Amino acid sequence: MSKPTSKMGPIDFVLFSTIMLLVAIGVIMVYSASSYSAYFNPHIKDSTFYLKKQAGAALVGILFMFMTIRLDYHRIKKYTKIIMIITVVLLSAVFAFKPVNGAQRWIQIGGLPSLQPSELAKYIVVLYMAKSIESKGEKIKTLKYGIIPYLIISGFYAGMVFKEKNLSIAAVIMIVTLIVLYVAGAKTSHMLGLLGLVGLAGAAGIAFEPYRLARFSSFLNPWADPKNTGYQLIQSLLALGSGGIWGVGLGMSRQKCYYIPEPHNDFIFSIIGEELGLIGCTIIIILFIILIWRGVVTAVKAKDTYGTLLATGITSVIAIQAIINIAVVTGSMPVTGVPLPFISYGGSALAINLVAMGILLNISRQKEY
Repeated sequence: MSKPTSKMGPIDFVLFSTIMLLVAIGVIMVYSASSYSAYFNPHIKDSTFYLKKQAGAALVGILFMFMTIRLDYHRIKKYTKIIMIITVVLLSAVFAFKPVNGAQRWIQIGGLPSLQPSELAKYIVVLYMAKSIESKGEKIKTLKYGIIPYLIISGFYAGMVFKEKNLSIAAVIMIVTLIVLYVAGAKTSHMLGLLGLVGLAGAAGIAFEPYRLARFSSFLNPWADPKNTGYQLIQSLLALGSGGIWGVGLGMSRQKCYYIPEPHNDFIFSIIGEELGLIGCTIIIILFIILIWRGVVTAVKAKDTYGTLLATGITSVIAIQAIINIAVVTGSMPVTGVPLPFISYGGSALAINLVAMGILLNISRQKEY
């Protein structure tokens, strides 16, 4: 294993270009999807309201991304424990604020932008695992030293996120944990057992919460309750279907006119399908495939175990969220609140994702040829 040095090469230009394209498309589509509802909202009355907030978050995120591109990713190690503690404090702080739509996921102070700590929790688990596993060696193959400690830490963060009524992000945390453990060299038999446990935990989370059970039932047959539990999925499918091959045109969506609730959030992909058609959806999917491919290449060529696991975890977070979001919007899995990375509205999510991309790009600058 080569010893980390401060010497850096050029960034992965394909990865960088893909990230910037996704951010640009996201800002444009947030404006297109939200302009109608923002203009006719009596509390806003400004069609560019969400555009301004998303564009501002994008600029801040890009600024920090360039900073992390220049910062040697090995220096993050000594700050990992501090960030873990800060994340726990932030995850606890959300319960001091009023619920929004029955969930307590945001920290909102005055007129400042809201913060969603669960977005940070996804990545802090990756930072912790990469740092800890690097020093484990062959112990990663054991259940006592290689599996259980990471299940406890990841489970703790996932549990706090679950407590916020956010099963989807809690599931992302646990899935990413399994991916990182597998790449690190955990035994296949252990991984199969863990996969079963995570699946059972997810099933229990659905079964013991009435609204989640209703969502699952509506996924099986959304037309059984078209005005309630099946409404959102039906409107999403109508948007995708009406877009056809070429779409109805940018800004011309009908479903965003109060048919799909908050179309600029989790169901923005259906608005893309309606306005830009199958062609637009295909381009988005291809961009995510390219991002995942370059993330995998970065992980394989990383100069050390820490870099490999860090790149694997960061890429997995984006990949899992993109897959789940597109599957939900197309009716391939039950409705759940996972945003589409870089595309869905959400300032803290966009900024944190861009910081993570900066770390990934920095790893790409320090390759082992």
